Amino acid sequence: MKKSFGKKLLSCALAASMVFAMSACSKKENNPQQSTNAVSNQTSPLPEWSKYDSLIEEIRSCPDFAKRVDLMHQAEDMLMNTWAVIPLYFYNDVYLKKEAVQGIYSTVFGMKFFMYATNSANPGTLKANIASEPDYLDPALTTSVDGGCLATNAFAGLHTYDKDGKIAPSVAKSYEVSADNKEYTFHLIKSEWSNGDPVTAKDFVYSWNRAIDSKTGVNYNYLFDTIAKNEDGSLKVEAVDDYTLKVSLVAPCPYFLDLTAFPTFFPVHKASVEKANPDGKAPGAWAQEAGFVTNGAYTLESWKHKESMVYKKNPKYFDADKVTIDTLEFMLSADDTAIYAAYKNGDLDFADTVPNDEIKSVKDSKEFHIVDQIGLYYIGFNVKSKIFEGKTAEQAANMRQAISMLIDRQYIVDTVGQTGQVPADCFIPVGMSDGNGSKFHKSYYDAKETGLGKIEEAKKLLESAGYTFTQKGDGKYSISPALGFEYLINSSTGHVAIAEAIQSDLSNIGIEVTIKQEDWNVFLADRKNGNFSGLCREGWVADYNDPLNMLEIFHSKSGNNDMQLGK
Repeated sequence: MKKSFGKKLLSCALAASMVFAMSACSKKENNPQQSTNAVSNQTSPLPEWSKYDSLIEEIRSCPDFAKRVDLMHQAEDMLMNTWAVIPLYFYNDVYLKKEAVQGIYSTVFGMKFFMYATNSANPGTLKANIASEPDYLDPALTTSVDGGCLATNAFAGLHTYDKDGKIAPSVAKSYEVSADNKEYTFHLIKSEWSNGDPVTAKDFVYSWNRAIDSKTGVNYNYLFDTIAKNEDGSLKVEAVDDYTLKVSLVAPCPYFLDLTAFPTFFPVHKASVEKANPDGKAPGAWAQEAGFVTNGAYTLESWKHKESMVYKKNPKYFDADKVTIDTLEFMLSADDTAIYAAYKNGDLDFADTVPNDEIKSVKDSKEFHIVDQIGLYYIGFNVKSKIFEGKTAEQAANMRQAISMLIDRQYIVDTVGQTGQVPADCFIPVGMSDGNGSKFHKSYYDAKETGLGKIEEAKKLLESAGYTFTQKGDGKYSISPALGFEYLINSSTGHVAIAEAIQSDLSNIGIEVTIKQEDWNVFLADRKNGNFSGLCREGWVADYNDPLNMLEIFHSKSGNNDMQLGK
């Protein structure tokens, strides 16, 4: 899922210090001027992407887990070879929490659970900030970590996560799997929606099919591709009776239970959805104001847009007896300085961001916390940008690779990033499982050796794309023809600081970067639609522990393919 804050939210070998090894199932190439399948189009700057799409689809249906690992390495090689995405650092998560508050827990996927917390200073109430105005509260439509957190506390899926980060029963009390691992039968508990209607297997059949309907506009609809389909295009998901749900998969899926704990797979209340959207033009309208029907620990009592939200304990929630926080009061803001001030003044018990210049002063405090995440902060190019016009796909990739080389990742981590972050040397985050019993990580370059030391190599790549350089008296270069572009970010001091560091790095070789800031929701829309002229800020926290989650973002039909690959 996409992150809103900076702390949260790929070519060949050039020299001995940057060896880009292809996977064992791909042809190894050592000449930076040679193209691969990903950049074989010689008449257009756009990478040829149909083979990547086919590879993702093959991974989804591959029953051989060892072969599947090999296919995923091939896919990461293809993605890295375009340099449309530029990894900067691997995420961890830092937050501030008053000592009086206990029992909040989070997962490596960025989801935070507030319902079982306690607050000895103000029993029954928790005042928190996790982000600014959410994009959606409909669990099928949200794509951001903050929206996912709100959905996790307001809705209940078949499964959830416990305090140890393990899959745990929720609406499904048990399940069976067929011998071929392609059919799951879930047995549901008897539970209710907040309005008293029963939650049944039919709610899941409706909600999941709603999520794949193009009229709903769910960016995550590709997550359902692991489920087989009927001849009419509907999912092979059957309500055997009110409390038995049968699901047929295309192939064995090592992460399927994780999907059932993900917000996109949460049920929604059919009558509420359809009443608010009679003409089918506003699929998320039912959850755009307070009072909408939920089946989780909380319901939204009030919402002052762009200011605050108040959630109240849902007495109809099946686990309500164990919910210890009765009221969640959220401050909606992306201004980390204002958030920190509110926390210091006692107006917040929990702040999911810390200003960069305050890290040193709070890192030894008992209120400062660091938790692991599986995620990546990266930047991405719009491959349809005008700066690539007139170039071949290979030349465009060389331009992007040169820009990646010039960015000093270690400097960003040391001066802008949060405690414990590590410069990224690949797109698939360190620590991610390969789905076959091992870790997936593969290094593509030395992430600690990018920046000033790579200027000569970067110049050669840009020269292959038609640029020339003149050395200036200050040790920097001017570039001809002029090369500049816009860098789109959402407003945050952390994002600004990273953008300014990149702006400085690229200026060493004459590339001019203009930083453009937008509010979170506007930024999300512009990024998704490719409404940026060069680079944009990106970040992804895994939705489930499998490399496919990172790779399928860039399928040409993915609603999260901000780089416009194959579009």
